Amino acid sequence: MKEIIKQEKEFNGCAISGFLMLFVHIIAIPAIIVALATYVYSDAILAISCTVLGLFWLISLFGYVQLEPNEAKVMVFFGKYDGTFTKTGFYWVNPFYAKKKLSMRARNLDVEPIKVNDKVGNPIMVGLVLVWKLKDTYKAMFEIDSQTMAASAATGVASVSSIMRAFENYVKIQSDAALRQVATHYNYDNNEGDADELTLRSGGEEINDILENTLNERLAMAGIEVVEARINYLAYAPEIAAVMLRRQQASAVISAREKIVEGAVSMVKMALDKLSEEQIVELDDDKKAAMVSNLLVVLCADEQAQPVVNTGTLYN
Repeated sequence: MKEIIKQEKEFNGCAISGFLMLFVHIIAIPAIIVALATYVYSDAILAISCTVLGLFWLISLFGYVQLEPNEAKVMVFFGKYDGTFTKTGFYWVNPFYAKKKLSMRARNLDVEPIKVNDKVGNPIMVGLVLVWKLKDTYKAMFEIDSQTMAASAATGVASVSSIMRAFENYVKIQSDAALRQVATHYNYDNNEGDADELTLRSGGEEINDILENTLNERLAMAGIEVVEARINYLAYAPEIAAVMLRRQQASAVISAREKIVEGAVSMVKMALDKLSEEQIVELDDDKKAAMVSNLLVVLCADEQAQPVVNTGTLYN
């Protein structure tokens, strides 16, 4: 198995307090202006030096970095990745670093229900909600083309919000693929499989865990971690929903009938045993059969039975 090398690293370059550098900038600019105004005509070398210092002062203004908790800046020095800056606060670093800001905060994504076929080919609608966040800034910036996807058509520059939207779009596409992959391996319910078989409808947390692992496998190359994934919508597709509803109703009716018959037979047996034990009445086989038939009709009928009073003898 190929060893996975983690390429993300902490930025170890010079990082000075931003307040200190701000104080230096405030003090330096009047001194440079005074020196340049004083020696611009009398000393050419000093004037050139002051001009160079002024340009350095101007360039150094681009070195300020401000980060809030769960934010990061990918530091790139003329095309070379030099680490990820994660210190919160106000700092100054080399202004020649390209600083690509990323948000490491968790985000929600509600994937609209999509139509897929389950294990036996029934068309179903499945929706998904997940929580994701960036885990590896190197992979996020350099393993997928997020910067090009996020670049504005007008300026060609990728802002933080556009980069995060590009990640969100990437997660959405991969979520659709993962949802289809998981849904096609399981039945919607156990009406067409074994009673103990794992299904989308009864799987619960186990199906959610499988979906979460599938998503993490797909998003690992982009440095994205799925914190939680859950199926939030599950139903038959509209074209077969009515048929499947009737099938479910029929199954429920059959199950209820089985319970009713089982209870009725038990009650009839108990009645016959009770009559025999207490010797209340002597019944031959024909009378027992008639009594069993009448009791089953009364106990299993959908409508309330109408009693008929027998005014003759039991044997008439």
